[in-house]
Amino acid sequence: MGLLSQGSPLNWEETKKHADHVREHGILQFLNIYNKVKDRQKDVLKWGDEVEYMLVEMDDKNEKVRLVLNGKDVLETLQEKGEKINPNHPTLWRPEYGSYMIEGTPGQPYGGTMSEFNTVEDNMGKRRREAASVLNKNETLLTVTSFPRLGCPGFTQPEYKPTPVEKGVSKSLFFPDEAINRHPRFGTLTRNIRHRRGEKVVINVPIFKDKNTPSPFVETFAEDDGEAVRGALPDHIYMDAMGFGMGNCCLQVTFQACSISEARYLYDQLATFCPIVMALSAASPVYRGFVSDIDCRWGVISASVDDRTPEERGLEPLKNNKFRIHKSRYDSIDSYLSCCGEKYNDIELTINEDINKQLLDAGIDRLLAQHIAHLFIRDPLSLFQEKIHLDDENESDHFENLQSTNWQTMRFKPPPPNSDIGWRVEFRPMEVQLTDFENSAYVVFIVLLTRVILSYKLDFLIPLSKVDENMKVAQKRNAVQEGMFYFRKDVFKGCNPVLDAPSTAQNGVESEANDGEEFTLMSIDTIVNGKEGVFHGLIPMLNSYLENMEVDVDTRCTILNYLKLIKKRASGELMTMAKWMREFVSKHPQYKQDSVITDKINYDLLHKCDRIARGEEKCPELIGGPVNRGK
Repeated sequence: MGLLSQGSPLNWEETKKHADHVREHGILQFLNIYNKVKDRQKDVLKWGDEVEYMLVEMDDKNEKVRLVLNGKDVLETLQEKGEKINPNHPTLWRPEYGSYMIEGTPGQPYGGTMSEFNTVEDNMGKRRREAASVLNKNETLLTVTSFPRLGCPGFTQPEYKPTPVEKGVSKSLFFPDEAINRHPRFGTLTRNIRHRRGEKVVINVPIFKDKNTPSPFVETFAEDDGEAVRGALPDHIYMDAMGFGMGNCCLQVTFQACSISEARYLYDQLATFCPIVMALSAASPVYRGFVSDIDCRWGVISASVDDRTPEERGLEPLKNNKFRIHKSRYDSIDSYLSCCGEKYNDIELTINEDINKQLLDAGIDRLLAQHIAHLFIRDPLSLFQEKIHLDDENESDHFENLQSTNWQTMRFKPPPPNSDIGWRVEFRPMEVQLTDFENSAYVVFIVLLTRVILSYKLDFLIPLSKVDENMKVAQKRNAVQEGMFYFRKDVFKGCNPVLDAPSTAQNGVESEANDGEEFTLMSIDTIVNGKEGVFHGLIPMLNSYLENMEVDVDTRCTILNYLKLIKKRASGELMTMAKWMREFVSKHPQYKQDSVITDKINYDLLHKCDRIARGEEKCPELIGGPVNRGK
């Protein structure tokens, strides 16, 4: 998760004093990197995935599942057995926000050859086995997006009580500080978000109204000092800590492009897919022990790190703050970066005008300048005493400080200083899936999409305001089958990023007539599988691309199995993880149709999840029939 520096963390008041310094030097660091590598042409397409895992204890005697707070020890053991002995070890392990979480990636990035698609699942399997091998006997590793009873009494092992008092880090009524990773960055981020905002974060998720769910659904909180009563909405599941968002698991993919212009083109194109793939990967319907009316975690994380003050949120007139800011730091992107995207930038973009001018004066083009100037309306949230004064020529910590705490659907990543890494983009909206097969399928699907986009110079752009509308629809219950999404109709005759010079159109779409013809509302089934006379379909495009590529039989078989999963999830023939979990709960003999997930329901659900993930139990309604790897 972003930049990890060791040292003495500063509190919010001290960090605030250095905010201008961090921004000023962050921009200098960005300019130094940009000027060194802006013309770098790399011909290798590299990519890698990141999978986040939860460490879980199965208490079979009491039929309870708890999150095990020993991620630090597990991580150190894995690193000592792996990368510290062998720099070419096939896996890398990194810390995550929860002290019950770890993140695993391949040891080296994958390259541009088709046969590497055949190694993704093997590597994920290696990660799972490697981590499982260092756990205690009744512990397991799960890739579930949200732990259903996160924040319920006794959800951690060892058990800790929350500390809803000012001296606590999160001051949460539900989430103990011990469940936060002990690295000082994470606690500092949590406390400083709360102090900058001026109150605890407020997360409200609509509850799923079942037959016996109270109406209105209203909770009372024993230790509340008044914040919960003010923050909690009726008929909503109320949560009050960063851990409810950042303590979820996700699946991300990072691509290295050949050049900065290709990275900007990919960033824009993939941004339009974020809501579609998020809905396709929906896996988180349960929060704090209640069944919710949403299927994806995105809005929960967005609220969990929303450090905006009441002034910045538009609730009070601007007096102490500079900007009215329309979104949380964790949200969808606000501007396209490529010349093709310029005319579709129809969202009001709040920027730091001084920084924008500084970047333009330094020779940065308008689209990139406004992107960076938009990221830099934020304050740094975590700063270490030892890292205030840096060598701007050779370090980038101040730039990364703000870059890595703007958590958006896509991230545009300049190379680190003095490295041979290229310009990268990160695809960030996916929910993690239960099995390595599913996670590999989603990763390979996205990587293949980038190959098709680049090979055929496709154009999927629509106005960004429509992408934002799609993001809202994508989180709703069963969006994959019921949601309608704005999508471009003809992707073959759009803008060519290489031939078309930056357009003269200012922000906004050129004309209403044109607007109406370019995109329309489609179901995910139509987008993915195509529909006669409406849209060609992503899977048919990928198939025709594969037919023109030299692909060995084994790899083709693997890819086709992955695409079959995506195809069937889109058509509704297979369930999303979110739908599958809902069905499991609704059929559980202990479920009282009151939206409540008891310890026993949670135990049975996650026990079954564990067996499926280990391959000990089939789950045809989620994954389909047995998969033959064609070997």
